[in-house]
Amino acid sequence: MLERTLVLLKPDCVQRMLAGRIITRFEDAGLKIVGMKFIWIDKSLSKEHYAEHVDKDFYPDLERYITEGPVIAMVLEGVEAVKIVRKMVGSTAPNEALPGTIRGDFAHITRDFANDRGSSIKNLIHASGTPEEAKQEIELYFEEPELHSYKTVHEAHILAE
Repeated sequence: MLERTLVLLKPDCVQRMLAGRIITRFEDAGLKIVGMKFIWIDKSLSKEHYAEHVDKDFYPDLERYITEGPVIAMVLEGVEAVKIVRKMVGSTAPNEALPGTIRGDFAHITRDFANDRGSSIKNLIHASGTPEEAKQEIELYFEEPELHSYKTVHEAHILAE
């Protein structure tokens, strides 16, 4: 089943200049970029995106993190895109992410280290957790005219009968 999912390359990813390498991984896996933009998330958008966390103790650190620099927002499309992207990204806690995942290869901060410093865990990337969440998040970051349809070479293989 073809799906769309939201991916945010967070400020630490952009600051560490890892965006190109990470985007390449998604494309190499046959996921198609149907929307992409460079934005700076403000406090208002942060509160909308992380609405379920706003009242939690850790939210101020999370807001500080996601608003500290620009992010690259992308909509990826592919077969079971939500599940595939989550698998590629790895565990939210980078030190628990398996080698070969994005967080496992590029991040290593532990929750304890971040807590001791009074900061959020710098984990490079956000990926929607479910197809329903993906739909809501895509609508939060993209207008319909910003999403594009086109054919890729991979589609000849996945859509062939």
